[in-house]
Amino acid sequence: MSIADNISNLKKEIGNGGVKLIAVSKTKPAEVLLEAYNTGQRVFGENNVQELVEKHEQLPKDIEWHLIGHLQTNKVKYIAPFISLIHSVDSLKLLQEIEKQAAKNNRTIDCLLQIYIADEETKFGLGFDEAIELLRSEEFSTLKNVRIVGLMGIATNT
Repeated sequence: MSIADNISNLKKEIGNGGVKLIAVSKTKPAEVLLEAYNTGQRVFGENNVQELVEKHEQLPKDIEWHLIGHLQTNKVKYIAPFISLIHSVDSLKLLQEIEKQAAKNNRTIDCLLQIYIADEETKFGLGFDEAIELLRSEEFSTLKNVRIVGLMGIATNT
């Protein structure tokens, strides 16, 4: 099945129920993403900052980019100018760096808190109590360029 057919079928299945299709583009070349883009797909998820930056530079600027992988604080500056949503915020330290870089770029960056739900040591995230504590903290209340829009969790063996 072609990419165009696959996206078309998925969009028919989803309908207009407020669900947004994120085409995960990790390890795929820009040409493949462009094929999806030409079918009307505008939201792409990438798990690698370097690949995300390269694809952002190569592809049309109306793409909504999501970072879906683990994000290190030292890499936030590379995506802050254009990222639409960071799915993997797992610490106050990371939120503070996103805040700093978002402010430098005069924008607000939407984020999902990553909640640790897996029974695997290789997964990142906050415990439920940690997430509540973070959201109630004085440090969090000072963040003006970060917006928490939801939660994300990765199940075991994914």
